[in-house]
Amino acid sequence: MCDSLVALGPATDTGRTIFAKNSDRPPTEHQVIERHPPRRDPGPVRCTHITVDPHPTETIGVVGSRPVWQWGFEHGVNDAGVVAGNETIYTTLDPRGFPPALIGMDLVRLGLERATTAHGAVEVMIALLERHGQGGTGHEGADRPYWSSFLVADRGRAFVVETSGRDHAVEEVARSRAISNRTTIPAFDATHRHPRQPVDRLVNPRWEASKRVLADEPVTVEKVMRHLRSHDGSDEGWTVCMHVEGVEATTASLVVELDGDAAQSVAHWLLGSPCRQSYVAARLGEAPTPRTLSRSPFHDG
Repeated sequence: MCDSLVALGPATDTGRTIFAKNSDRPPTEHQVIERHPPRRDPGPVRCTHITVDPHPTETIGVVGSRPVWQWGFEHGVNDAGVVAGNETIYTTLDPRGFPPALIGMDLVRLGLERATTAHGAVEVMIALLERHGQGGTGHEGADRPYWSSFLVADRGRAFVVETSGRDHAVEEVARSRAISNRTTIPAFDATHRHPRQPVDRLVNPRWEASKRVLADEPVTVEKVMRHLRSHDGSDEGWTVCMHVEGVEATTASLVVELDGDAAQSVAHWLLGSPCRQSYVAARLGEAPTPRTLSRSPFHDG
């Protein structure tokens, strides 16, 4: 589970693009925030389950939040000012039984390492999706595969990408946009929405809460952080800041302000529950040091 939202400059108080995401994962799973500088890959790149061809030129430096057992990122931002995150979604196509391939977190990191714009990152992700497909578990120690949707943004543009196996749809964001754990692009949703997923109870309340925040213009970093800390949604713990005991919890969060001047862009990182931990700010190209973050990555902090 996860919730992501973006407001482009015309919708914000500072004219900066604001991107935000809560990462909801198994409650005891560790995440780490780490920087990977530019590199030249001498051979195939080992992702979570498979290897892919190396990038033909030097990669772009990136900072991301990664479940420790995975190669990919739940969310991250690169030195060029591109930010991305993924969401679990289910569709009419059952992901169980598909062979190991790329998972959503791998595609986030690959897009960020290989593109200097949001549009370029989307092109990278789609090309890799079409070539390698999706498959394999997204949870350590359990066979829990799923498809992914993505929110990708830079200082001037943002895109929603939704997938079902190798099938996909892309929608450019006009002003602001929120996504959650369901298909949301109208034509793609009409064709691929999972017929039995309880979105009305577990997903739509969070998605609608995010849309209300974006409708309250101008969007500000403070409003977005307050939203990510909130318990809007289901009474059963399936809330924006999630607390479903033994099942799912918010274990990391990110808010990024993207400015036309990269030196003025700021990423706000958090490990643990946003309702109990504090964001730590860092400039693009920098990762917060472990001692500045929560000592515990778990939701009960």
